[in-house]
Amino acid sequence: MAQKFDGVAQSYDALYERSLVASGESAEYFAKYKLSCLERLGVSHDEAVLDWGCGVGNVLGPLAGVYREVHGFDPSSESMRIAAERVPKARLHSQASDVPEAHFGAAVLSGVLHHVPEDEHRALLETVRSKLRPGGRLVVFEHNPLNPVTQRAVAACEFDDDAVLLWPWRARRLLAHAGLRDVRLDFIVFFPRPLAFLRPLESRLGWLPLGAQVMVVGAR
Repeated sequence: MAQKFDGVAQSYDALYERSLVASGESAEYFAKYKLSCLERLGVSHDEAVLDWGCGVGNVLGPLAGVYREVHGFDPSSESMRIAAERVPKARLHSQASDVPEAHFGAAVLSGVLHHVPEDEHRALLETVRSKLRPGGRLVVFEHNPLNPVTQRAVAACEFDDDAVLLWPWRARRLLAHAGLRDVRLDFIVFFPRPLAFLRPLESRLGWLPLGAQVMVVGAR
């Protein structure tokens, strides 16, 4: 996976933006949306936060703008080089063993698991769990295969050619099997830009399996 994303790091943003056309929004909008999800979950700005699989830093940037301490991990060296230029405040790690243990109040996996072989999911989640302090939360964002617009966007995205989308309920079970507690599943991202006036309703629609993405949360 590292070699693949080394190869697309320079073109990542353009490829990603192209896949978002149907939503009417930019990569920046979705990165800030994920930040708003953490804030809605009550993750204090005083916490240390980890972006696991941070790539070129799209989500890392908004996190670093509000959280007191932000770390990023990614095995792609070229992606990390770009992230370091974009988010100089963040502490970046290219080796999982270098990420502090039992340290973070929240860890984010944004669009990571669908690139990871299924038989490696549990070990990955257990590793990230070990980086959380007691009570810290893991927040997983994944595409929702129940949403046909999402399926088209993934099919059109060059770097998602290896993506295997997770069924939402399987993602929830994965966190529980990795030792996380109080696991919850919410559906998110319901309204494209033309329907932006309805977005204030989204916080009430987490039960509805039509959102473009899912958010699964569990605590250490």
